[in-house]
Amino acid sequence: MATSKAIKRRILRVTETVRRTTDSLAAEEPLEIRLDGVPLTVTMRTPGDDFDLAAGFLVSEGAVTRSADVVTIRYCAGAVAGTNTYNVLDVRLPPGIPRPEPRNFSTTSSCGVCGKASLEAVQTVARWSLTADATTLSRETITTLPARLRSAQRVFDRTGGLHAAGLFTADGDPLCVREDVGRHNAVDKILGWAVRNDRLPLRATILMVSGRASFELVQKAVMAGIPALAAVSAPSSLAADLAAEQGMTLIGFLRGESMNVYTGEHRLNVTPSTGLGSAGARFAG
Repeated sequence: MATSKAIKRRILRVTETVRRTTDSLAAEEPLEIRLDGVPLTVTMRTPGDDFDLAAGFLVSEGAVTRSADVVTIRYCAGAVAGTNTYNVLDVRLPPGIPRPEPRNFSTTSSCGVCGKASLEAVQTVARWSLTADATTLSRETITTLPARLRSAQRVFDRTGGLHAAGLFTADGDPLCVREDVGRHNAVDKILGWAVRNDRLPLRATILMVSGRASFELVQKAVMAGIPALAAVSAPSSLAADLAAEQGMTLIGFLRGESMNVYTGEHRLNVTPSTGLGSAGARFAG
């Protein structure tokens, strides 16, 4: 089965000297997801964990919430007649499960919501309320997450070219880590792992991502019932708006001992620092 996540390539390396050598590149290939034989979307992804990717995409679209919602996932023949390229998946759903609308465009490795007709169509109705999740998170736990995520990025060590997403307990224990050229794919692979193991909703967890916190990543976390999302880089304004609306804790610029808490600070038990008024905050306890 052709699922190599890193591809060797001959290069010319120019430093103090000039020499020919090899380098490892993150694999990127298209994956067509079909629903009951009908094309649904095409996404650029790193091969591997494809079944989780397809199932997680359907969680993000609001179509499935448990393993019983998916009858089968199987590879099928690709564009070359009679061959299996492992780049086409067909997902079968039982009768009565609403089918999401096909995407209008192929989804690139940097875009998780391409092809949606409007912002309203993106804001899928969530199955679970995050405001009911009373999870609390400590500063000590949160600040360890980037290093814990980085230590699990095996393919990144070889290529330097992959995003990562990690699902952790409120105590910082890793539950699932996935890598992909697309940040939204890495999250979908986690959601697919969760739904296929009947772990939704993902109460009392925190999702850590290696890049920025975009709107689509917040949306995916909301659809899985994840109460907190942390990123090493910045969130977008729309991501913060959605997180606030849904009752999610959204953390950005998580680096070393510092972080910005954009929404849901009640889960972190923070209070204003003496002399700083509303401009500063500290972790209580």
